[in-house]
Amino acid sequence: MSDDTTPRLALPLLQPGQAQKETTHNEALALLDLAVQASVLAVGTEAPPANPVAGNAWIVGGAPTGGWVGQAGAVAGWTSGGWRFVAPRDGMAVWSVADAQVARFASGAWTLGVLAGSRVSIGGVDVVGARREAIVEPSGGPVVDVDARAAIGAILAALRGHGLISI
Repeated sequence: MSDDTTPRLALPLLQPGQAQKETTHNEALALLDLAVQASVLAVGTEAPPANPVAGNAWIVGGAPTGGWVGQAGAVAGWTSGGWRFVAPRDGMAVWSVADAQVARFASGAWTLGVLAGSRVSIGGVDVVGARREAIVEPSGGPVVDVDARAAIGAILAALRGHGLISI
């Protein structure tokens, strides 16, 4: 860690004996305002808007132009003092207003709208878990009714096993 910035968000730190500490403090607050509970108007925008409004933010695309050159992938926010940028870190999540989805940063890239997990729980009840074995389709054997009942039973067991219907 540098003595000048924090290790995660590169927020400027106050220094002993520093004159005009309010400038450094205000810069840190502007970056926090951009990064905490982040919300962007769009993901992958290449050029800064012509008339940005203070408080609005975007995820910069891979080939930025204008005031965003050199900031590919960063969260860019307009403030009364101009553009501020927050470099993404693995695990960062941002709400995209345009897409009404979460964008997540991992392994050097933003992914939009992808949820990953090992289960879905609603009201404390797991409703989707690990993938189950395939259900064999009825083969139309000598007694079709028995095959159909077995297939339906397997489907019901799978749905119950995933918690999608009651036992």
